[in-house]
Amino acid sequence: MKKTRFLIYNITAVLAVMLFSCGNPTSVIQQLASDDTLSGIVAYDIVFYRSDSGVVQVELTAPMMVRQGNDSSYLEFPQGFHAVVFDKYHQVASEISADYGIKNDDKNMVKAAGNVSVENEKKGQSMYSDQLFWYQDTKMIYTRSAVRIIMPDKDIVGDSLVSMENFDEYTIYNGRATFEVEDN
Repeated sequence: MKKTRFLIYNITAVLAVMLFSCGNPTSVIQQLASDDTLSGIVAYDIVFYRSDSGVVQVELTAPMMVRQGNDSSYLEFPQGFHAVVFDKYHQVASEISADYGIKNDDKNMVKAAGNVSVENEKKGQSMYSDQLFWYQDTKMIYTRSAVRIIMPDKDIVGDSLVSMENFDEYTIYNGRATFEVEDN
């Protein structure tokens, strides 16, 4: 009988402590759950895919991604990113990388900055710039910064560029080129 009373008293005491020790006013709970007090989202070693009808067109990888607040339409890649653009046969068409990137979801545009490079291995050409804008809806890239394109037989520099994201065709503005000619 003593064991039963002891057990009942202990259970009652534990329940009383639990009921009265952890009370938070509703206003405090609502404030903690509001968007204003929540910090941004940080993700590491991320991989994004852009696809059409189940066919992967672009694979973007980054060591870190940050989204500030829940209503933000920006994704930031403060440690850089690397994107692989595939052709219709799922072969690598081009690769885009930079030290920093920010994606504007509203415009479906990525701004790349710092050691920006675009590679087209099929043509053996590489493009380098300090800044690049990549519009994913139109699959276009452009820069108004100085640009350098290196090919096996020539080196082209200019002050701006417009291209398809696969870097297959491009227009370079105010360009100058250095190339080898055969001596006859």
